[in-house]
Amino acid sequence: MKVKVLSRNPDDYVRETKQDLQRVPRNYDPALHPFEVPREYTRALNATKLDRVFAKPFVASLDGHRDGVNCMAKHPNSLSTVLSGACDGEVRIWNLMKRECTRTLLAHEGFVRGMCTRFCGTSFFTVGDDKTVKHWKMEAPAYGEAEEPLNTILGKTVYTGIDHHWKDPVFATCGHQVDIWDEQRTSPLCSLTWGVDSISSVKFNPIEMYLLGSCASDRNIVLYDMRQSTALKKVILDMRTNTLCWNPMEAFIFTAANEDFNLYTFDMRYLDKPVVVHMDHVSAVLDVDYSPTGKEFVSASFDKSIRIFPVDKGHSREVYHTKRMQHVITVKWTSDNKYILCGSDEMNIRLWKANASEKLGVLLPREKAAMNYNEKLKEKFQHHPQIKRISRHRHLPKMIYSQAREQRIMREARRRKEMNRRKHSKPGSVPLVSEKKKHIVAVVK
Repeated sequence: MKVKVLSRNPDDYVRETKQDLQRVPRNYDPALHPFEVPREYTRALNATKLDRVFAKPFVASLDGHRDGVNCMAKHPNSLSTVLSGACDGEVRIWNLMKRECTRTLLAHEGFVRGMCTRFCGTSFFTVGDDKTVKHWKMEAPAYGEAEEPLNTILGKTVYTGIDHHWKDPVFATCGHQVDIWDEQRTSPLCSLTWGVDSISSVKFNPIEMYLLGSCASDRNIVLYDMRQSTALKKVILDMRTNTLCWNPMEAFIFTAANEDFNLYTFDMRYLDKPVVVHMDHVSAVLDVDYSPTGKEFVSASFDKSIRIFPVDKGHSREVYHTKRMQHVITVKWTSDNKYILCGSDEMNIRLWKANASEKLGVLLPREKAAMNYNEKLKEKFQHHPQIKRISRHRHLPKMIYSQAREQRIMREARRRKEMNRRKHSKPGSVPLVSEKKKHIVAVVK
């Protein structure tokens, strides 16, 4: 049997006399610098600091609405066009390059509850408190023509949300139930219902386009199959889910924005527990939208802030807030993955950079190379304590900071109480429930 032993020659590292210098093992390859890692660490540290210095995410504010912004829609073909609906029934179409409103129309009496664009971008749909679904042309009417919808459908109950199919002339509305409509007909093709409560939001899956997800006010998230005109399954949570958004890259993944301050990313095949629980908001989460890459999403909350979460992380990488911004009701991530739009209570739409310290405009090749190099350095040293601390630090409004601290203390107290109860009970009588399973009440198929 061979035994391998480490063999070191003392002549390589032992000093002959005490006055000799310590021998440092060195690689004499001229391509390698003797202090490469310390030098790269310093560069990574400086890049991280400069990142925070240049983090100025706010780009512009679009004002003009006379009431709170309640919903928004992106144009499928034009990056510079965005639509917004307000609480006074007004719909505005904005040009983001010029930062001005190009068209205003009074669509409904009362709130505009939801809006969506047709997949070809030639028209859009709105629903409101006046129990109507209206189909509008995207182009403004010619001079002298009246501002009239292409089609109006009068329903029996108030519609609370709308979404268009990604390829077919079909759209879905929700309210008392989920209705699937053909654009050419005034009565629904089919009505989908499970339970008797009002439904607040409905969304088509962008990949498996016959799948729909909806959120009801009896704490349900229900999945439907349009081909069979039936409900597939539903998951009941502790508190009400306000809206959901499908991942544009992974067919089975969706994220739900909940009243209990959290967001839950589910795999629709395994609804018994969420894939990730995203916890950082200190008030109800009102809206969520995915980036086109499917790797991140942005959430809007009642706590007057918006946060950007990586899909696989439980905490946000970025938080945006201003002194004037009130409760954020709606949020959208632009199709070029560069900007975020949010509409809030105080009648403004704000445009933010998705990457806070990104330089806008055309980059020179040298600038691009330096930026890529710095990104790689930050990635390499991201777990070093000093770099981690600087990159994670965010200034928060006093209200959010104090509420987050209070919730942290309460969570710790609950955990301690449960631990003590388990310690002083019969083994197995107090089961250990993971954070993911805590908030799920039941899954019904």
